[in-house]
Amino acid sequence: MVWEWYHAGLQVIYAPEAAIIPRMLDLTVPALIARVIVLVVAFTVHEFAHAFTADRFGDSTPRAHGRLTLNPLAHLDPLGSLLLIVAGFGWAKPVMINPAALERRHPAALMLVALAGPASNLVLAILAALPFQLNLIVMDFRTGGIFPTAFQLLDTFVLINLVLLFFNLLPIFPLDGEKILTYFLPPSGKQFMESIRPYGSLILLGAIFVLPRFGFDLFEYLVWEPVIQVYRLLMG
Repeated sequence: MVWEWYHAGLQVIYAPEAAIIPRMLDLTVPALIARVIVLVVAFTVHEFAHAFTADRFGDSTPRAHGRLTLNPLAHLDPLGSLLLIVAGFGWAKPVMINPAALERRHPAALMLVALAGPASNLVLAILAALPFQLNLIVMDFRTGGIFPTAFQLLDTFVLINLVLLFFNLLPIFPLDGEKILTYFLPPSGKQFMESIRPYGSLILLGAIFVLPRFGFDLFEYLVWEPVIQVYRLLMG
């Protein structure tokens, strides 16, 4: 399952990252165009990575559902995509898998299928940052015209993929991190994760909207701080 979320309350003080939040909430035409392009690529590759890895481990379910493709139409959810563009959070269609078929092939198969999605977003972020590392593009926050500049497009590409990476690593169902963490837990831990899985969506919503009201912003520490640090590293 792929989700994406941007916290509008965090004040980022690093430079040049100081403009991250305003950039992600920017609804100008160039910013929206950049976000649509990144959304199509990032969501498609993320879900394809899940499907491809499951297929390699002998699970034919993604192939049977037409998910073993880089065609965005097979992966994008219309409502989730629209919300991502205008509200800052959204989702793609989850890739259906057969856990039993995967675990028959290898005990770690289900974990590796889950890990493939976030890993693909890390690879995309690194590739998008290469022009900055090679000094082919310089940071320039100025915009003009209808279409995004090369900097605006690649900067958005890096940022969104990093948010996808760290958000999906949170160990809360239905995010990928839940399956990754469960694999490494002892039997008692696996049983606990299984028992709370039906309430995963409620736990996730509570963590997003309720905990910050009590002064505990889970995403500031587990999503935004890692995003900022890796962004700084990649963008040089």
